[in-house]
Amino acid sequence: MTTFATGSPGSPSGQDGLARDALTVLQPGFTGTTAPDWLLRRLGEGLASVGLFGRNIVSPGQLAALTARLRAEHEDVLVAIDEEGGDVTRLEVRNGSSFPGNHALGAVDDVDLTREVAFALGRRLAECGVDFNWAPSADVNANPSNPVIGVRSFGADPDLVARHTAAYVTGLQAAGVAACTKHFPGHGDTAVDSHLSLPRIDADRSLVESRDLAPFRAAIAAGSRAMMSAHILVPALDPALPATLSRGILTDLLRGDLGYDGLIVTDGMEMQAIAGTYGIEHGSVLALAAGADAICVGGGLADDETVRRLRDALVTAVRHGDLAEERLADAANRVRELAKWTRAAAGGAGRADGTGPEATGGTGGTEGGVGLVAARRALTTTVAAPYEPPTQPLYVAAFTPVANIAVGDETPWGVGAELARLLPGTETGTFAGDSAGASALAVAGPRRVVAVVRDEHRHPWMTTALDTLLTTRPDTIVVEMGIPQSPPRGALHIATHGAARVCGRAAAEVIAGVR
Repeated sequence: MTTFATGSPGSPSGQDGLARDALTVLQPGFTGTTAPDWLLRRLGEGLASVGLFGRNIVSPGQLAALTARLRAEHEDVLVAIDEEGGDVTRLEVRNGSSFPGNHALGAVDDVDLTREVAFALGRRLAECGVDFNWAPSADVNANPSNPVIGVRSFGADPDLVARHTAAYVTGLQAAGVAACTKHFPGHGDTAVDSHLSLPRIDADRSLVESRDLAPFRAAIAAGSRAMMSAHILVPALDPALPATLSRGILTDLLRGDLGYDGLIVTDGMEMQAIAGTYGIEHGSVLALAAGADAICVGGGLADDETVRRLRDALVTAVRHGDLAEERLADAANRVRELAKWTRAAAGGAGRADGTGPEATGGTGGTEGGVGLVAARRALTTTVAAPYEPPTQPLYVAAFTPVANIAVGDETPWGVGAELARLLPGTETGTFAGDSAGASALAVAGPRRVVAVVRDEHRHPWMTTALDTLLTTRPDTIVVEMGIPQSPPRGALHIATHGAARVCGRAAAEVIAGVR
């Protein structure tokens, strides 16, 4: 790959205009909790966005100092984050989220509450200097076996998902944080994780339009400032190219048919659906040519070499005629326009203008309180017989599946920590595999068991483990923290509709009888 000179007379900051535009459309990540020198240098050269992940965040104060340092180098930088709340949290990656995720909000089905939760989350982001959130997920979780969306979706009903997507966008942006609705044209009806390979949705066009596109229409009507493309193949829309690389999907459908005029961002280009088929450089050129405006990369590749490779690939594509210079310039201008919006929005965020919590009949209390109220309301409990809360320490058996890449394995989940607070002496063990149930019984001894599962319907070994427990110990309490697709069973069954920390707390309160 040829490396191009970084300066030309008369161009902004001495930087060649074409190379500057190529940097402007990138949204890279980095490692560490302070900005590395290479990132600060690239910001000075025209890089206009930076993506943050859990590895970059220790505390609100540290995050605020980090974002201030980025803006000291580039005042208009967009600081993006993948903060969905619920299972996918970067702000609280080490402790679990104070806010339930989309599926819990969909289970409550109170759009005012969804708007309030999104506003509270947006306020927390804005206070730390983050102004662009790769959320909400607007996917209709039509396939119960979906390994990557699941509780990140508001639900399986298109109308429900549409109204909550709109409410979430409205609440988040009222806090001064740009929403990036994802994953267009809808990742819900897949059984493959696009982090690992290229999923395919074989629904006919009429179903895609009535089911999968409905939430994105609602997001557009609500004014979503950005949309994120999905790395999925939808033959009814484009038989050859995944959505991220498809002009028919990004330009003809999203911009043309749906009338969307905001920023179009790709999902992470290092995901195997793209990197393993087209490569990140060629894929990025195709994405820009198809109509994307910003290239997200950095979840896995997070270094200066990646930024240089992508910049040079875009410049080479323009010079060889594979990418129109006007298209690259248009994309860069859209990034700059969004930065202008975030500056203006930051000045007016939080006013009682009909979109903040002051106008929603809100719960009152703190932002964390809003999340806990939502988590409590999302619980579904099923009691097999009159339930007497335990007074002695319990044993929590967490039947733990392999976490998908979007969620990650850094964030704690379950009910053990909260139950230990309410019933001191309670202990937790983690189990998996065919012998999980027998192993849990052996360790629990005479203590009453709380079995915690996550998407039991997708993991036959979990069903076997519960069979073993309930046969021997019918007083076992079951907590489902994923999609509650399997029939409820146990002396007490609690469906939390998500594994956020507040969901675990809400379930623990019911188990211990404090609510």
